[in-house]
Amino acid sequence: MSSLEISSSTFSQEMKLPSSPPLVEGSALDPFRKDLNEIEEKPKDIIKFTAEKLSVDEVSQLVISPLCGAVSLFVGTTRNNFEGKKVISLEYEAYLPMAENEIRKICSDIRQKWPVKHIAVFHRLGLVPVSEASVIIAVSSVHRASSLQAVSYAIDTLKAKVPIWKKWDCSEFSNL
Repeated sequence: MSSLEISSSTFSQEMKLPSSPPLVEGSALDPFRKDLNEIEEKPKDIIKFTAEKLSVDEVSQLVISPLCGAVSLFVGTTRNNFEGKKVISLEYEAYLPMAENEIRKICSDIRQKWPVKHIAVFHRLGLVPVSEASVIIAVSSVHRASSLQAVSYAIDTLKAKVPIWKKWDCSEFSNL
């Protein structure tokens, strides 16, 4: 008997599946049964500007919903080059009252165009080192197409309309 067969044989003997049937939501065996109509979850738009490091996990958790089968994310990071120069960091500034208002408009536009549940837009301000996230956009929806399209629209519109400015800290004419 080869070692692969021994491992396979040992595995099947040690790993036993439970003998009881799995609980199916909505079945008589499910003690935590809830109708989908009983789950009320209001759509959320979460907007945050911060000097703190952004967390993809934190932002994605904010939009997760039991009613949704998709969470789409865009994570924009600081790259190490710009126009042939080596980038050390980016520095972001924003006119916050107008920036927040514009992002609220983007969220409203998204809700007019696609059936989405939750939207989160987090943007970093101040210095952002290479490879760290500058912006994270997360959208949840029942199906992936809506959230993917909404995320794409959100970043494109944010870059075009929201008063956020970036300044590059670059080394002169570096060979990358």
